[in-house]
Amino acid sequence: MKNFLLTFFFILTVLMLIASVFDYTEKMDDFTEKNAPLVGLIFDYYMNFIIFYGNMFSPLLIFIAVIFFTSKMASRTEIVAILSSGVSFYRLLWPYFLAASFLVFVSLAFNHYAVPHANKVRIAFEEAYFKIAFRNHDKEIHKRIGPNDLTYFESYNAQSDIGYKFTLESWEDGDLVFKLRSDYAQFDSSKQMWTVHNYVKRYINGEDERIEKGLEMDTSLNLHPSEFEQRLEYTTQMMTTPELNEYIEDEMKSGSENVPFHLIEKHQRTAIPFSTFIMVLIGVSISSRKTRGGIGAHLAVGLLIAVSYVFIAKVSTVYATNAGLPPFIATWIPNIVYAILGIYIFRLAPK
Repeated sequence: MKNFLLTFFFILTVLMLIASVFDYTEKMDDFTEKNAPLVGLIFDYYMNFIIFYGNMFSPLLIFIAVIFFTSKMASRTEIVAILSSGVSFYRLLWPYFLAASFLVFVSLAFNHYAVPHANKVRIAFEEAYFKIAFRNHDKEIHKRIGPNDLTYFESYNAQSDIGYKFTLESWEDGDLVFKLRSDYAQFDSSKQMWTVHNYVKRYINGEDERIEKGLEMDTSLNLHPSEFEQRLEYTTQMMTTPELNEYIEDEMKSGSENVPFHLIEKHQRTAIPFSTFIMVLIGVSISSRKTRGGIGAHLAVGLLIAVSYVFIAKVSTVYATNAGLPPFIATWIPNIVYAILGIYIFRLAPK
């Protein structure tokens, strides 16, 4: 167990250092131009960079560590000696799963609480010293701005504070009583109001309807441009799970179409760490047999499995966001598929 954990942390450290060097090389000009402080660069950015990406890729790195460590044992015929002494393959797995349990517990704690805090600090540093002005490319944006009031933008440009194909609806007892449509609405920061252009207003009272048209009109809305300026993925990445749950409830009440994205983020925080158990099972099973190709052959097979796992995970999340697949099921499908694969490979492993 100790040697396995040391192997994992060694691989994690090396890869995170390499990733940090590549990241700094890419962003060096921006950091230099904007005089990013060295202390902030190390402790605010790169320390949290390592926490975020290290935790994100930890199941795959654990998988690689398992294959590397077990393959070395197999190449020295240690696995054969252990099994020949009467130790079952189940017993051989016990130290691996004990170590995996520790790593899963740490990863869960990080995913739900530590990583969101680290992301707040890291992203704030990025926005201050690297990121260019943000453009919101969301489409079909729905916002509830009151108990009976709904707004809609076909698209929104966060740089110019302009929302295109703007609609405002007011409802009473399930009936539409007012509707405002305009080509676009722009926020006026000096007035703290929205200006609608080429608008049409409809006042509806049963079968009676009154229509007003105009070129330009100021209107006050319970809606601020800052609500559009945050990156969707950054919004959820910076929230602890209790905060994310509250945010999801608010988004559901407002009729937001981004709810599946938020639910995927929530469920992945648990599903991804638990994939560690599956990766350990598969890793030990495929690398415990001594082969002619040695560690290289085992790593090649492991890499193929890892890539296919990521591919299935991406496909399932696309189905969740675009085809109506429940986010909970989408995030757990890769684990279910590879758990079945792991059990099958385990049954073929040397006993």
